[in-house]
Amino acid sequence: MNENNAMKHTPTPHIDAKPGDIAESILLPGDPLRAKFIAENFLENVTQFNKTRGMLGYTGYFKGKRISVMGTGMGCPSIGIYSYELIHYYGVKNLIRIGTAGSMQPQVKLRDVIIAIGSCTETNYLATYQLPGDYSCTASYKLLRQAVQCAEEMDLPYHVGNILCTDAFYKPDLPKTGVSWADMGVLACEMESTALYANAAYGKANALCILTISDSPFEEEEISAEGRQNSFTRMMELALSII
Repeated sequence: MNENNAMKHTPTPHIDAKPGDIAESILLPGDPLRAKFIAENFLENVTQFNKTRGMLGYTGYFKGKRISVMGTGMGCPSIGIYSYELIHYYGVKNLIRIGTAGSMQPQVKLRDVIIAIGSCTETNYLATYQLPGDYSCTASYKLLRQAVQCAEEMDLPYHVGNILCTDAFYKPDLPKTGVSWADMGVLACEMESTALYANAAYGKANALCILTISDSPFEEEEISAEGRQNSFTRMMELALSII
C-alpha cells in the first residue's frame, strides 16, 4: 500500500492517530497501563496519540530518539489488529513486544529475560494467510542481535531461544501424550508473538519479542499484577536501547 492510500485509512477504527503521530519504532506492551508507565518514566516531550478502546498510545523521545509505545491487549487477534495497522497505515518499521511469559524450563527463573528467536504456536492465526505449508515465525535478526549485545552490556540474566504462543491462558489438566513443547527446548509461553512476527514478515517490518518471566511452575514465588505492570524496568530499558 502506498503512502497516499495508507493516509486514507487513518485514523483507523482502532488507532485515533494522524499520519506522522507515530514513530517508526514502537514498543508494544500488552497492558495499556504499562505503556503509560513507560511514557511517564522513560520518554521526554511526550504526546498521547491514542486512547480509543482504552488502548493508550504515546510518542516521545528517549535519549534523543523518537519512539512510540502503545498497548496491544491480550492474544493474537488483538495484537494482530494493532500491528497490522501500525505497519500498513502508519509506516512503523520496528516493533518490539515487551511483555510477560511463563517459564517452561527449570533454568529459566522468575524475572529472567527472554529474547525470542522463534514463535512456536498453538494458535490458528496463521490460517488467515492461507500458506501452502507450516510457516516458521522468527524475529528480525537485526533487532535480536542488538538485544543480545545490550543484554550482555547491562549484565541481565537472559535466555535466547524459542517461545510458545498459545490462545489459552487457562488449560484443562489433561494427560500428557507425545512430546511436549518443553521437551523440544521451548523456553517460555505467551500469547502474542506469532501474530506479531507473521504480520511483520508480511509487511516487511522488523519485529522482536522481549519477555520477562512472571510465572514459573518450578518456583513458589508469584509476582503481583501491579508488579507486572511497573517493576520490569530492565526489560523496558533493554527494548528502548535497541531502537
